[in-house]
Amino acid sequence: MQSTGELLYLSLADVVATGVTMREVIDSVETMFREKGAGRVEMPPKPGVHPLPNSFIHAMPAYIPALNAVGMKWVSGYPQNQSKGLPYINGLLILNDPETGIPVAVMDCMWITAARTGAATAVAAKYLARPDSRTIGILGCGVQGKSNLQALCEVFMVERVFAYDIDSEVASKFTAACSTELKVEVVRVETPREAVVGCDIVVTAGPILRTPHATIKTGWLEPGAFASLVDFDSYWSPEALGEIDKFCTDDLPQLEHYRTLGYFKNIPAIHGELAEIITGARHGRENSTERTLSCNLGIALDDIAVAPLVFKRALELGVGTRLPL
Repeated sequence: MQSTGELLYLSLADVVATGVTMREVIDSVETMFREKGAGRVEMPPKPGVHPLPNSFIHAMPAYIPALNAVGMKWVSGYPQNQSKGLPYINGLLILNDPETGIPVAVMDCMWITAARTGAATAVAAKYLARPDSRTIGILGCGVQGKSNLQALCEVFMVERVFAYDIDSEVASKFTAACSTELKVEVVRVETPREAVVGCDIVVTAGPILRTPHATIKTGWLEPGAFASLVDFDSYWSPEALGEIDKFCTDDLPQLEHYRTLGYFKNIPAIHGELAEIITGARHGRENSTERTLSCNLGIALDDIAVAPLVFKRALELGVGTRLPL
C-alpha cells in the first residue's frame, strides 16, 4: 500500500462491485482475532456522540500490522431512520498507508459493517456453538439479520431458520429472499419465542437500546444452544442471561466503557474475550449442554480487517473514483 497523492473513493455500489465474498471476510476477521489475542493490534474503545435517543455516531480507529491495515470508520446508527425510509447504519471508512499515514481510500461502510458483523458471529459460533448446529433463530430481519445468517451458512450445515421481526412485512421479505439466495428453509414465525425455543443458534439483531426491552425470557434458550447478541443485550431479560454458562464478548474494555454510559446493567460475569478463546487462552465450549453467548459489540478491528480486501480488489478491477488529496 503506497500513497500516490490521490485517494480512491468507493461508493456503496463500488464496494459491492468488488465482489469480496463472505468466506473471505470470515477468514480475515478470524485472522484479526488471532492477532488481537496475541496482543499484536491497536484499538482504543470507540468514542462517540449521541444526538438523539438510542442513536450514535462513533469514531472507530484500529491498526492490524499483520494485515498491513490501519484506518478509521466514522459510523452512525439511527433507529429513527427506518420510519423515514433511510438505512439504520451509515458512514464512511478511511484507509491509510501504514508507512506514511496518508489516506489512500475512503469507502462507504454499510456493506463492510454488515459483512464483518455477520462474520464475527460466524467466528464466535465456530468456537462456541455445537459443531452439529442445524437450526437458527433470527430476531430482527434487517440487514444484520441477513448478513449474520449468510455468514452462519458458510460455517454450519444449516437446515432450517426461524425468522421473527416486529414488522411482519419485513420478516416476510427476509424469508423469501434468504430462502432463495441461501438455499435453506426459512420459516417466518409470529412470536419471538418461536425464534428461540428449539434453535441451536440464536441471533438477536434489533436496534441497540440503552434500556433493553427484555423480550427473551428464562427457559427459552435451549441447553447446548449458542446466542449471538448483535444488538447488545437489548432483547434479553436479566433472568434469561443468568442462564448462560459462558458469556463472552469481542472486546472487554469496550464493554466496560459502555457500562459507564448506562448499557449492560444486568449481565452475568464475563467468561472472556473471543480472541482469548480462539487463541486457546480460555476455554470455548466444553460440552454439548452449555448455553454459550457472544456479545459482539462491533469493533473497529473488524472493519479494518475487511477494508484492505475491498481496496485491493477495487484496484485489481479498476473500481471507484480517484480524487486528489
